[in-house]
Amino acid sequence: MVEGELANNAETFIANDCLLAESRRLLLITGPNMGGKSTYMRQVALIALLAHIGCYVPADRCVLGPLDRIFTRIGASDDLASGRSTFMVEMTEAAAILHHATAQSLVLMDEIGRGTSTFDGMALAFAILRHLIDKNRCLTLFATHYFEMTRLSHEYTELANVHLGAVEHAHRIVFMHAVEEGPANQSYGIQVAALAGIPIAVVRAARKQLREFEQRATVDPLQPDLFAQSAAETVEPEPHPVLGQLASIDPDALTPREALDALYALKGMLR
Repeated sequence: MVEGELANNAETFIANDCLLAESRRLLLITGPNMGGKSTYMRQVALIALLAHIGCYVPADRCVLGPLDRIFTRIGASDDLASGRSTFMVEMTEAAAILHHATAQSLVLMDEIGRGTSTFDGMALAFAILRHLIDKNRCLTLFATHYFEMTRLSHEYTELANVHLGAVEHAHRIVFMHAVEEGPANQSYGIQVAALAGIPIAVVRAARKQLREFEQRATVDPLQPDLFAQSAAETVEPEPHPVLGQLASIDPDALTPREALDALYALKGMLR
């Protein structure tokens, strides 16, 4: 299907391998817009589906274990008739995956968290990815533009970073459509905007604004370190003296008068 669409545009389909296993359960996919992330994910899902229904599989070699279901969270759409925004639809589909995916499921997550603010979206993406690894244990293809997430490979050995390659020359971009190991270094969003026909004055202004953001982030980071623990997480609060006093009281060994005295003593400590 993908190959047929590319043939109409006189392009060559680039075949890519995919390795998911017990020790490599999640591929975190980064790279430029139009680089082929969504195509790569759909390719894997289609091959898995064709193999499980006994059809011809368009691959040189395919080794699959049992899959109970294929879950997808791809694309942007709303459901205004039901009062659901694009982001609400996105979260509803993500919730279904988190509730029902198992260790035998194949999950495709594409750009989760993009429908809200940067901090909200990134926080949700981090939390959802962690849940998929820690709780669901499913085989997952997770595409994102949040490059901060690539650092999770240091925390989870079963997470592998891969990216779709691109080459930039004279402010133009050539997509390689080849999946390579390791994280990408940028999204090339402004270059893609130029390819789409955004006026050159707007593109130049965007490049200038990007440089300002990058310089400001160097001096006073706009993006907090999501890996750094807050003071509330790292510093244990001192227990209240009342708790220690309560722990030393044996209610069954007290007379009514002693119990009343103990109660007055505790109230005095609270004051």
